[in-house]
Amino acid sequence: MHDLFLRYSTLRRPGLLVRAARFGLVEYRRDAALKRVLKTATTPKPKAAVDRLLIEEARLEEARLTHDATYNVTRHVEVLICLMGEVQLLEPLPQTPVPPLTIV
Repeated sequence: MHDLFLRYSTLRRPGLLVRAARFGLVEYRRDAALKRVLKTATTPKPKAAVDRLLIEEARLEEARLTHDATYNVTRHVEVLICLMGEVQLLEPLPQTPVPPLTIV
């Protein structure tokens, strides 16, 4: 679990992406969003969801940085919304607050 918090807390993303995701977090509906974003029939537990979302987010970030033609900013924001929502559901380690996503 500590690894997931560490991986999440070290994310550095452009302000526009982070602000868009924070805005969308208000309307986050876990069941529907995770099934759509992770392309699954069942809703995974928060730990499994965060792990899969971190992998997908890293793939999207790589595509963004390399100006890959397949990069989809809408999907990137959706993944970040889900990631922010799911991290809040993880059971934090003692005296370890959930850090916000950092803007660069």
